[in-house]
Amino acid sequence: MKIYTKTGDDGNTSLQGNFRIAKSHPRIIAYGTIDEANAVLGMVLTNSLDKDITEILIGIQNELFLVGADLSNPNLNDVKNRVSLRMVNKLEQYIDKLELELSPLTNFILPGGSIAAAQLHYARTVVRRGETQVVQLSEKDEINSNCIKYLNRLSDLFFVIGRLINKRNNKEDILWKI
Repeated sequence: MKIYTKTGDDGNTSLQGNFRIAKSHPRIIAYGTIDEANAVLGMVLTNSLDKDITEILIGIQNELFLVGADLSNPNLNDVKNRVSLRMVNKLEQYIDKLELELSPLTNFILPGGSIAAAQLHYARTVVRRGETQVVQLSEKDEINSNCIKYLNRLSDLFFVIGRLINKRNNKEDILWKI
């Protein structure tokens, strides 16, 4: 099977169910950003990370593929490969558990510290952009609303994991100063 099909040379692409839409459609832009977030996670995972963090992030990479699959299927009657509330709840459980290792926030923090933490902050911003794009898509087309919830929690989780990586590596949060 060849990697190129030439079917997108006219500026259109296929969705699940053999729907053809423009590559500039908000649906394509949204799940393209989710793919970008997954690629940034791939960069994060090139760092030496604790086993628990690595396992969480690899699990999220798989789930981001599912978010993309969900967004690429406009037929909401097709219930296969959909983001679920269980997935959202799992992210909340990770946040709650990992925050136990952190001191409470008393100030805004700046992205940085270790390379891995900085990359996770970058992933967080890509996910936030993706969330915004999914919201914009939902204003035009009906989507699975769990996608928005998942992305919202995911950016929060990346923030927490970034802080945790710094703490575990004895790097202090960089506080915002005015």
